[in-house]
Amino acid sequence: MVKAMRPFTRGARLVNTRALCPKPFSTAANGSIQTIQLRRQLPSHAVRRPTASLVPGVRAGALGQQTATRYASSTTVDPATLGKTQLYDLHVSRGAKMVPFAGFAMPLQYSDLSHVESHNWTREKASLFDVSHMVQHSLRGPGAIDLLMKVTPSSLDKLPNNQSTLSCLLEEGTGGIIDDTVITRLDKDSFYFVTNAGRREDDLAFLKTEIDAYKKEHGEDSITWDVLEDRALVALQGPLAASVLQPLVHKDQQADTDLSTLYFGQCRSLYLTLPDESVTPHPLLISRTGYTGEDGFEISIPTANAASLPNDVVELFLSKPEEVRLAGLAARDSLRLEAGMCLYGQDITTSHTPPMAALSWLVGKDRRDQSTAKFNGASVILPQIASPSKTLSQRRVGFTIEKGPPAREGAIVVELSENGEKNQVGVITSGLPSPTLGGTNIAMGYIKQGLHKKGTEIGVLVRNKLRKAIVSSMPFVESKFYRKQ
Repeated sequence: MVKAMRPFTRGARLVNTRALCPKPFSTAANGSIQTIQLRRQLPSHAVRRPTASLVPGVRAGALGQQTATRYASSTTVDPATLGKTQLYDLHVSRGAKMVPFAGFAMPLQYSDLSHVESHNWTREKASLFDVSHMVQHSLRGPGAIDLLMKVTPSSLDKLPNNQSTLSCLLEEGTGGIIDDTVITRLDKDSFYFVTNAGRREDDLAFLKTEIDAYKKEHGEDSITWDVLEDRALVALQGPLAASVLQPLVHKDQQADTDLSTLYFGQCRSLYLTLPDESVTPHPLLISRTGYTGEDGFEISIPTANAASLPNDVVELFLSKPEEVRLAGLAARDSLRLEAGMCLYGQDITTSHTPPMAALSWLVGKDRRDQSTAKFNGASVILPQIASPSKTLSQRRVGFTIEKGPPAREGAIVVELSENGEKNQVGVITSGLPSPTLGGTNIAMGYIKQGLHKKGTEIGVLVRNKLRKAIVSSMPFVESKFYRKQ
């Protein structure tokens, strides 16, 4: 995986299941990894949900059972059970604080920069994020487009070659969001897409069921699906990203090597020149996109017969420390929230449909005819788009909260009343002090239909104290995607 972005013409990916572990792990005497209040990504059916009964004096509203909270106190994690990306050793050698995340040991931050410093570095220069834990897929064949247009609401048949769009996998019947995904059309019948690590088992089971059903009707050769286990994935993000990458692109190749003609949402397969003047043994799939609101690139790195290539590429970027630094999950979380981008498992789950999650724009305009729409959940989603005031009980919105402790995931949103009653009307799903906005408390979450309009004054219970807040538009920080003028 979850800011909103139009078919890569308006925003950027939600990203990708990226729940943040608030504290790094430490190695206990028995070799296990001990974490305190580890936020775990769990399937929606296994998630504890906040109710008003958790806060004395608060009356439960319609939203009391709707949004997930995932905390586990003093959770012990066996390091042997965690996956490692191709860049794990590099992270450790660079002083990373490693945390359990979506089944992997991932860097939270690095010794050279604090969380806020790393966040600001990304906004001002360029940061490199390891996102190799995410699941990369290849889907090919004459049935690929039909399959994808059944499981997503996007107009993928209108997508040009080498162009991407944010989309979501939908649950049949309910229209609930199984996962958010970025889908790239490489050729007429060839697609590349990325899904969230924390949803791997659910996504693979869902896709297998859908693909098997399609093949049963249309034949084994109709679709070829591969999970690209031999690829690393890194994200170079920030205003200096293009100027850092451009000189590294190998000039003598058939593809257009000028990054100034590669616009937001587009991709190219390009070779890079390594420090010894050799050329990368494989072309890298370079997509102009990201999860920070900044200009940048996500780079898929093949490792077949080239196991060291991910390290070689990362070291190439890091050879300019005055321009590029490594960044981890802490900065990634605050950057994506400022950009208004969802985090799967917090801000969107199978309990949410695209309209409920303020993602109606994911549904292609030519796919909104209820008499012809065939995608999963269309019978639920399309009436919600047509008549939201009649069909939706809640909406995803942004909040700006008064000075003081920030409202975190699970904080209760209440309606302000003259008699002092605290009636629950929503819940916070993500929240923190914004580094870019000087520590202003920002958050996103769900609020009762009718109270979702910008400027509506509400209250949020932070540490059982009522804090004033205002419904705000997102993104909180203006996005800087590189678009064609």
